[in-house]
Amino acid sequence: MAGSILLKDKQARIILALKNTQQPWYLSSLAKACNITYVHTTNTIKVFESLGLTTNEKHGKIKEIKLTERGAQLATLLEKIYEIINQAQKQQPEPKVPKEESPAAKEEKK
Repeated sequence: MAGSILLKDKQARIILALKNTQQPWYLSSLAKACNITYVHTTNTIKVFESLGLTTNEKHGKIKEIKLTERGAQLATLLEKIYEIINQAQKQQPEPKVPKEESPAAKEEKK
């Protein structure tokens, strides 16, 4: 189960966002930054906490979410995976799409 949840787009976006430690991450700000619902973000963070990837610190009523050392390692690996995928996509030739003939060219063939 752990492998399948970490390679899904939304979960990967959350891990990669948490890698940015320049700002404090709360459930609501994380959900907004990743364009994911608050409920989905909350459920994902619970799974990440159970896997030892994130921790939270309570500040009054709100929780600040942080990556553990293990979570930070995963985020670094995810960045490398996406970098490799992006490089591979750039190297692929554009698929050849047949050009549609203009109406005038179609008339000439008739």
